[in-house]
Amino acid sequence: MKAVVFEEYKKKPALKEVPKPTPGPGEVILKVAGSGACHSDVAVYDEYEYDVTAGHMTPPFILGHEVSGWVDSVGEGVTGVNVGDAYLVYGPTACGHCRYCSRGQDTYCLNFADTSCMAVGLGRDGGMAEYVAVPARNLVALGDADPIDAAPLADAGLTPYHAIKKALPELVGGGRTALVVGLGGLGMLGVQIIQALSSATVLVADMKPEAIEAAKKIGAIPVEGTTTQEQLDFINTYTGGVGVDAAFDFVGVEQTVTLAAQAVRYDGSATIVGIAGGTYEWNFYKQRYGSTLGNTYWGTIEDLHDVVGLYREGKIKTNVARYPLSQAEEAYRALREGTLTARAVIVPTLDE
Repeated sequence: MKAVVFEEYKKKPALKEVPKPTPGPGEVILKVAGSGACHSDVAVYDEYEYDVTAGHMTPPFILGHEVSGWVDSVGEGVTGVNVGDAYLVYGPTACGHCRYCSRGQDTYCLNFADTSCMAVGLGRDGGMAEYVAVPARNLVALGDADPIDAAPLADAGLTPYHAIKKALPELVGGGRTALVVGLGGLGMLGVQIIQALSSATVLVADMKPEAIEAAKKIGAIPVEGTTTQEQLDFINTYTGGVGVDAAFDFVGVEQTVTLAAQAVRYDGSATIVGIAGGTYEWNFYKQRYGSTLGNTYWGTIEDLHDVVGLYREGKIKTNVARYPLSQAEEAYRALREGTLTARAVIVPTLDE
């Protein structure tokens, strides 16, 4: 089968012919419907110079951690899974038995040091291929929902959902406001998730006019201003000097972290979701009293079931640009150059 293989740090992945996987005990082979291209993939092969996870992302392996597909075959011990059914894959893989894994939060595994990989497509062969082997435990049923358009939900939907769910007490009630900073794949789904889970008014900030226009079409309020201070002034004026109830930064550079941290009200919360690595100098007098500044990483498998539920009910929608497996390099190039206006999804069946 053909697959996009990450072979070496600081080197572009290559489209290669590799053996089709066979299912081990407790595993399922999926015929890949779609696999989302994510900035995390680009960071792995283009920005990192070595395995920053100390052995959990050792090449070679097949990329692709936003994966959906149809069951092709099942391994020993797998029950309740039918060939041909469509599933979304929960990417993280961990020990499976610590207090965090036992509640489906594999990303916070207490035994991470003893595991061999981070996730499907991150240390373990992923979905940028015609077929992929995944643990049966990691399958979330899609029913009759389009599995190709659903693929980005495994990260671009799950990650904002987890962050928003954690801050949801701040957003439940009348007259609440939320701020979403960064309107890429995660941010646009974040706007929809806030609207689906609460009645909060959503303010949005982004450098791209087309992203702002897309958010306006679904009812978001653009934050005016080109500097952080101008944007903070707008937010304070809009909220009557109170600040937003919750802020979510899907970028993570210094300017966006600062905007999110200083935009929240007394007892509000700012959550940094983007992993750009920006720093913020906390000062007692910079923050409104009682406000919190924190971060989250990916989400739980229970969360992913919730995300798929919202998707199947039509309450959230993905914006997808489909690429055949043979054009995966072109998709990643567009992602690096910032020319995409939708989530790139690699669709192997387009090459058939």
